[in-house]
Amino acid sequence: ANAGKANEAIEFYTRIFKDSEIEDISRYEKGEHDVEGYIKYSQFRLGNKTFSAMDSSGPHQFIFNEGVSLVVPCNTQEEIDYYWEELSAGGSEGQCGWLKDKFGVSWQIVPQSLGKLMSDKERQGRVMPVLMKMKKLEIEKLENA
Repeated sequence: ANAGKANEAIEFYTRIFKDSEIEDISRYEKGEHDVEGYIKYSQFRLGNKTFSAMDSSGPHQFIFNEGVSLVVPCNTQEEIDYYWEELSAGGSEGQCGWLKDKFGVSWQIVPQSLGKLMSDKERQGRVMPVLMKMKKLEIEKLENA
């Protein structure tokens, strides 16, 4: 279902994330083993992380699922709001800061401070019930729990 969408995904992600760059795209040519124009290999950078994407029209017995998610740690509520809105457009919102983008990739949009809040023995019992009621996470409510 996602074959032929690698270029669209690369453009989508590099538009959303600041300091992103498409570093290399190699496409199938006529007579090669896949659809002409599909991406054979690509490399792109989102911030300081490097990713690659490829197209394949062959039969596959897998899809994206929540077994793998990409985490976006945010310092401000404005960042959370931005990434939540941009990445969930055409996708779906989940619980506890999780969403799926329009390609089916799972993302966790979380405050940078979440790990500290969850590991604080005194606060974790108050933070977790607040977090469980949210879709998009709200830093102030979590920090005030």
